[in-house]
Amino acid sequence: MQREEMLHKLREKRDASQDSSQAPWDIAIIGGGATGMGVAVDAAARGFSVVLVEAHDFGKGTSSRSTKLVHGGVRYLEQGNVPLVMSALKERGLLRRNAPHLVHDLAFVVPNYSWWEAPFYGIGLKLYDLLAGKYGFGASRLLSREETLERLPSLEPEELRGGVIYYDGQFDDARLLIHLAMTAAEHGAAVVNYCPATGLLRDAEGYVNGLTARDAETGEEFTIHARVVVNATGVFTDTVRRMADPQAEELVVASQGIHLVFDKSFLKAETALMVPRTRDGRVLFVIPWHGHAVAGTTDTPVDAPELEPHALEEEIEFILETAGRYLSHQPTRADVLSVYVGLRPLVKGDGKTSALSRDHLIHVDPSGLLTITGGKWTTYRQMAEDCVDHAITLGRLNEEPCPTRTLRIHGYMENAEETGSLQVYGSDALAIQALAASDAQLAAQLHPALPVIGAEIVWAAREEMARTVEDALARRTRALFLNAKAAMEMARPAAALLAKELKRDAEWIEEQAVAFCKLTEQYRVE
Repeated sequence: MQREEMLHKLREKRDASQDSSQAPWDIAIIGGGATGMGVAVDAAARGFSVVLVEAHDFGKGTSSRSTKLVHGGVRYLEQGNVPLVMSALKERGLLRRNAPHLVHDLAFVVPNYSWWEAPFYGIGLKLYDLLAGKYGFGASRLLSREETLERLPSLEPEELRGGVIYYDGQFDDARLLIHLAMTAAEHGAAVVNYCPATGLLRDAEGYVNGLTARDAETGEEFTIHARVVVNATGVFTDTVRRMADPQAEELVVASQGIHLVFDKSFLKAETALMVPRTRDGRVLFVIPWHGHAVAGTTDTPVDAPELEPHALEEEIEFILETAGRYLSHQPTRADVLSVYVGLRPLVKGDGKTSALSRDHLIHVDPSGLLTITGGKWTTYRQMAEDCVDHAITLGRLNEEPCPTRTLRIHGYMENAEETGSLQVYGSDALAIQALAASDAQLAAQLHPALPVIGAEIVWAAREEMARTVEDALARRTRALFLNAKAAMEMARPAAALLAKELKRDAEWIEEQAVAFCKLTEQYRVE
C-alpha cells in the first residue's frame, strides 16, 4: 500500500471525470478512523469504487486511543442495553475469527471485597456469557481468595474475599486500522492520508455529489465526484456537516477518556483487573498490553474537540487513586510511562456523557450527505454494513450482499504469536524479518526499553503509508503510547530511517525529531 499509488488513482478518476458525466466513484468517504475505514472495506469488498480521504494520518484521533478491548461492554449490560451488548459480543467473535493475529482472548478478574459482590457480579457475568451464545470466549466462574491472588498477584490482599473471572477480547487498535486500510486497498479502494476534504460538491438540484480535497504534502487539488459522500469523522462529525449546511444542529457530543501506562510489574500477570464501579459511574480496567499495564478510563465532557486532547490533572489523579485502592503497590505519577487521551463521539442526548448510548447513528442531511457516527471499535464492522446498505439506497447503487462477516483482514495468520514481538503484523511479519536479516542496522532495537526494530520503521514507510516520525512511532508501532520518554529518544534514528525511504534531507530529519519530541511532552506526566 503506497501513497503515490493511491494519489495516482485519484488523478486518473479526476481526469476521466472531465470527459464524462458519469460519477467516477460510487462512494467517497471523509475520515480515516475505524468507522470510515470499515465503510471503505465493506464497500470495496462489495465491488463498489471507493475513495477515502483523511486530513491527517489514519487513526490520528480516537481510533488509536482506545482501551484496547474488543468487548460487549459489561457497563452497557448494567444500563439495560441488551441489544447493543449482544451485537457487540457477536462482532467480538467475528473479529477474532477474521483477524486472529490482532485479536485474542483475555481473562478479566473482578475482585470481591464485600460479601454481596460475588453473587451480584457472578450472576451478571453469567448473563454476559449467555448473551454471547456461540460467540463466547469462555465461561465465567467464581474464584476463591487463593485463586484470585494466583491470577492477580499484584492485587491488594487485605479483606479480599475472592473474585469472578470472565473472558473478553483484546486488540491493538491502530494496527487493526492499518490492516483495514490495506484490506480496502487490496479490494481496489483508494485510501489517502494527509489529504483533507476542503469542500463539498453539489449537483444542479443542490444535492451533495462529491467533494474537493488537497494533498497536504504538495498542495495538489482534487475534485472527487461520487454518487454518495459519507461523513465518518467521529468527534468532528458536525464540522463536516456544516460544510453542507452552516446551520446544521449538533448530532454529536464528545467525552474524553484518558489511560495511564505503567511497566508490567504493576500487574505481574496476563490477566486483567476490572473494577466494576468507580465514583464517576464507569468501570476501570488495568490490562496487560504489549508488555505493559494500561489503566483507564475516565469520562469527562468536552466542549470543543481537539486533535491532540490533553489529560486533565483530576483525571490523572482519579486513575492513580482508583487503581491504587486495588493494587498492592500503589502507582504514583513517577511510575507513569505514558498518558494518552481519546475523545468518544457520542450521539447527543440528555444527561451525563457516561449514560449516553454507544449505539451508532446513520443520518442523512437534506443535502444528501450521509453521516455515520457514534458506536465503538468492537462494532465497526456492523456499523459499516449498515452504512453501506444506506449508501446503496441513497446512491441508487446495485444491491450487493455484504461479505465482511467472513472476510479475512490483511495479515490474517492463525499462529502469529510464533513471530514474537512482530505478532501484530500477522503474515507481514515474515517480510519484516527478511528485512531485518538483510541489514544488521534494521535488526537492531531503536531503544532498549521497547522491542521496536529498524525494519519496522522501513516497513511502515514502504508498505503502510507512514509519512512522519509520529506516524511510525505512535501508530505503526506503539512506542509513544507505551513509553513516551523512550519514544522521544527513538525520534532521530527513526527519522533517519524514514528520510532514506521517503527521500528527505537532513533538515527534514531535524524538523521531524523536534516536532515529535515536542509532541511527546503531553504524553508524559511530570
